[in-house]
Amino acid sequence: MALSELWAVEMLLAAFAGGAFGAAIGALPSFTLAGLLVVVGELYKLVVRTTGADAVPVDITGTIGFGVVLGPHVAFGGGAAALAYATKQGYLDGDFEYHPAKDVARGLGSKPDVLAVGGVFGVVGYWIATVSSSVSVPVDPVALGVVGSAVAHRLAFGYSLVGAAPSEWFDMRPDERGRDTEDSGGAVTDGGTAAVEPWLPYQYRWSDVAMLGAVVGVLGGYVAYLTASPFLAFGISVVALVFVNAGVANVPVTHHMSLPASTAALALVDAPAAQLTPAVVAGSVPLGLALFVGAAFGVLGSLLGEVVQRIFYAHAETHFDPPAASIVLTSLVVALLALLGVVESPVWVPLP
Repeated sequence: MALSELWAVEMLLAAFAGGAFGAAIGALPSFTLAGLLVVVGELYKLVVRTTGADAVPVDITGTIGFGVVLGPHVAFGGGAAALAYATKQGYLDGDFEYHPAKDVARGLGSKPDVLAVGGVFGVVGYWIATVSSSVSVPVDPVALGVVGSAVAHRLAFGYSLVGAAPSEWFDMRPDERGRDTEDSGGAVTDGGTAAVEPWLPYQYRWSDVAMLGAVVGVLGGYVAYLTASPFLAFGISVVALVFVNAGVANVPVTHHMSLPASTAALALVDAPAAQLTPAVVAGSVPLGLALFVGAAFGVLGSLLGEVVQRIFYAHAETHFDPPAASIVLTSLVVALLALLGVVESPVWVPLP
C-alpha cells in the first residue's frame, strides 16, 4: 500500500463501512467470516499454482479476508471499539460474566451511534495497517492494526490500558481470589468485583498453552509444507472459531500458533513468496524440519499470546486481542531471522 491511500475517499468509506459492519454483526463473527474468505482465497491460489490455470486478478485473501471488507484491523477492531463504547453508554444487557466490553461474540445491531464508532475505528485500523505496510515496519500490518485500535479505544473511552499494577500482571492464581476458575470456568472475583478474568478460562495455564502450541504448530507446518500457503492453516484456525461463537465449550483459539508455524516453515525455502509451490517447498526443505520449526513457532506464538493476555486482558475492562499481539511479535521474529540470514525468506512479512 502507498501512503497516498490514507486519504483516498473510496478507501475511507470502505473502511468505515467495514468497521461498522464488524460492530453490527460482532467482532468475533466478523473475524470468523474473514477466516472463511482466507481459506477460500488460499485454496484458489493453490489450484491456480498447481494446475497452471489462468488466474482471475483478485486476491481474495488480501483484498477481502485481510482488506477493508473483513480485515481484522477494520471489522474486528471496529467491532471491539463499538462494544467498548456501547458498554460505556449502558446499552448492553445479558448475563456475560466478564466485563461486558469483552463480549466480542455478540452483535451490536443497528444503533447509529454504535455503528458510527465501529466505522471510525475501522478507519483507525486501516490507517495503522496502511502506514505500517507503506513504511515496511517488519511486522504483520493487519495484526498491528488490531493492537493499535485496541489501545486507541481504551484511551478514547477512558478505560485503563492494563488494569493492574505491574506486580499483579501475572497473578492468575484462582485459589487466592475467591472462586476457582478451573471448576467454574468463569471470572475470578474478590468481594464481587472481577479481579482476574483469564481470556479463556480453559486456556491459560503455561503447560496447557505450550502443549497446544506444539500440536497446532506441527499442523501449521504440515499444512504449509503440503500447500505452500502461509495462511491456509491460519484460516482453518479462524474458521474453527465458529464453534466459539456457537457457545461450544472449551474450543481453543489457535490462529496465533498456526500462522507463525506456517510462516516459519516456509521461511526455510530459498524462493520468493510468489513463487512458492508445493513442489518447490518439498524440493527445498525436509518435512521433518518443517514440522520441527512449525512446532517451535507454534509454542512461541502460544506463550507470547499468554504473556499478552496476562498483562493487557486479564485485569482490564475491554477486549485486547492476545492473538493479534502475539502475531505482531512472532512476525517480528521471522523478519529479524530473515535479516540476520538465519532463514532464507521473511515470506509475507515486510522487511525495511
